[in-house]
Amino acid sequence: MNQMPQDKIMNRAKNIIGIGKHIVRMEAAAVAALEQLMDDQFEKAVEMIFSCKGRVVISGIGKSAIIAQKIVATLNSTGTPAIFLHAADAIHGDLGMVQEQDVVILVSKSGESPEIKMLLSFIRGFGNPLIAMVGNLQSVLARQSDVVLNTTIDQEAGTSSMNSLAPTCSTTVQLVMGDALAITLMEMRGFSSDDFARFHPGGTLGKKLYLRVQEVYIHNEQPQVTPETALREVIIEITSRRLGATAVTDEEGRLLGIITDGDLRRLLEKEGLHPGLKAKDIMTTKPKTVEPEALAIEALDLMRVHDITRLVVTSGNQYLGFIDLNNLIREGII
Repeated sequence: MNQMPQDKIMNRAKNIIGIGKHIVRMEAAAVAALEQLMDDQFEKAVEMIFSCKGRVVISGIGKSAIIAQKIVATLNSTGTPAIFLHAADAIHGDLGMVQEQDVVILVSKSGESPEIKMLLSFIRGFGNPLIAMVGNLQSVLARQSDVVLNTTIDQEAGTSSMNSLAPTCSTTVQLVMGDALAITLMEMRGFSSDDFARFHPGGTLGKKLYLRVQEVYIHNEQPQVTPETALREVIIEITSRRLGATAVTDEEGRLLGIITDGDLRRLLEKEGLHPGLKAKDIMTTKPKTVEPEALAIEALDLMRVHDITRLVVTSGNQYLGFIDLNNLIREGII
């Protein structure tokens, strides 16, 4: 089998990368141009949705329908109730989804698709406020809508007129316009991280927003010695509890210090482990601590800042336990 010469392979690779970068530049330029298209119509759209007593119903056909679904998902997750209505399904029975107090957004590049034009006539008949997200300001959709969000582009991404046919820049611009709507509405609603966590309870994102230290450390052992505990017993406590450290506390359980397996190794290398040593002789007296009510992600940030793998959990100065890096890995925080 003949193999392609190395210089041709390299030229082909450069051409592939060059095409990819060209497409990225074209789409980036389309998004940058969108900023200049945002005017008082954007403000009217946001105010219309913000004052809506119902939901935002978003519809489209083809690739625009896929973008509409993503915008619906973003709105729902940021505090604005929204549903997706496929333009083709709408004219075959799904129009019943549209309620009297809903705002409708129709997403279309041309604004002239047969399904969009038919759906448009029905929505106008219902009397619902109608927002067009459209790339053709002379279209039927633009002319018959209450508010028009201009998503006009110069051309789709490609290296020639023949491969600039697929929706690329147009759908990217629609997506960004949808994000602009959603985040602006989120800001107006005062939507907080706690609200976001309530809507995203699953997965890594949700855990970062709601999982607290007290839900994690309670599953760990609670290694603990007193200042007078002999070195041998300190080592046994650290080894048996399998957390690589032990707290040093007084009789009331107040935290006095911490001893880690790293402390023991460094002591061994420097001075040796003398049998007469006690916990108070080798403990670190100001260990890094975290409150049980803190978010687990805050505990991770503390570990990263101080380049350590565990924190002592305390309430005030009362020793409660340990949380370590392995806990956070198992919980999917990292």
